[in-house]
Amino acid sequence: MYNVEEVRKDFPILSRQIHGKPLVYLDNGASAQKPQVVIDAINTAYSQEYANVHRGLHYLSNLATDHYEAVRSKIQKFLGAEHEDEILFNSGSTEGLNLVSYSWAAPQIEPGDEIVLSVMEHHANIVPWHFLRERHGAVLRWVETDVNGDLDPQAVIDAMGPKTKLVAITHMSNVLGTLVDVKAICTAAREKGIAVCVDGSQAAVHMPVNVADLGCDFYCITGHKLYGPSSSGALYVRRDRMAEMRPFMGGGDMIRDVSRDVITYNDPPHKFEAGTPGIVQMIGLGVAIDYMTGLGMDNIARHEQDLRDYAQSRFAGLNWMNIQGNSKTKGAIFSFTLDGAAHPHDISTVVDQRGIAVRAGHHCAQPLMDHLGVSATCRASFGLYNTRAEVDVLVEALELCHELFA
Repeated sequence: MYNVEEVRKDFPILSRQIHGKPLVYLDNGASAQKPQVVIDAINTAYSQEYANVHRGLHYLSNLATDHYEAVRSKIQKFLGAEHEDEILFNSGSTEGLNLVSYSWAAPQIEPGDEIVLSVMEHHANIVPWHFLRERHGAVLRWVETDVNGDLDPQAVIDAMGPKTKLVAITHMSNVLGTLVDVKAICTAAREKGIAVCVDGSQAAVHMPVNVADLGCDFYCITGHKLYGPSSSGALYVRRDRMAEMRPFMGGGDMIRDVSRDVITYNDPPHKFEAGTPGIVQMIGLGVAIDYMTGLGMDNIARHEQDLRDYAQSRFAGLNWMNIQGNSKTKGAIFSFTLDGAAHPHDISTVVDQRGIAVRAGHHCAQPLMDHLGVSATCRASFGLYNTRAEVDVLVEALELCHELFA
């Protein structure tokens, strides 16, 4: 049984007050809070077990290396990858997507080659492809969502042409909460010999993921959204695609031998992990993944689906609230505006006075904002520790906003 009240006890920050009100943290789409076990693991790693990893022969180095490398197997299982060496450590999805752009795509792209992406991508899954447009002559082909915020997989498939080299697609929108049928897209792309890079920053937090079943070539996750430390994350790369990749950065650990005239590279995954890594951050991410899998990803998904359904039922009574995206598959993410003169920044300021943390702005998704015809929205994004009672507190705060700004 999933007991959310017991889960909340694992997160020390949830017991604090903001402006004299109990904290209602609904900014999980940007970054999630950390359970005590993650905080303890970070403290232990720094205070009792810290040393640089790999190549050291002393006790602490071997201990840190064992704990650090054990995370690779955890992420492999978490993502359903077939091989441990298909997991590359990095600082998060932004670095992972840039790695795909530089290491795999740049050598493949010639002028006129196409990259297909949806209008609801996060900037992290847009800007690296613009680099290829500017520097290699790539053409970006955009696929739009429908009126409900759904992305028709067939529209993405139809956008794949003879010049398409890559499809870059989100698994779940950070603005609309829309869940994309990535498997259908990957199946069609594989038949056409087209690579698929999936931004899993949101989806991997809210549901079980199996990259082998999806059939994608690349899949990135971000640790700070997974209840782990910032500057932690991973990129899944299918083995045959990894063989096509050049190193992203040069430095220690990614080489086997260096001389004045030649260098030889280390084997993957270390070939793509230059320099001293975020040792403690990755250890913390491993503990966060243990925590989530201990709760059960299916249990987390059911709990958040219940929150989504309850929030939708409460929001339905607010006829002056405009929710962007009403996909039947959406996660517990709600981006909205209110009728009247209230700017999203004003709304977030008012609800903050009630102890509620929501995000306001374009959410690093300006092409989607343009598509929706808005400059900004407020976003309430729910996590594994949120409750129905917190939905009620948000509704009360929004009713106050409506009274103030209508």
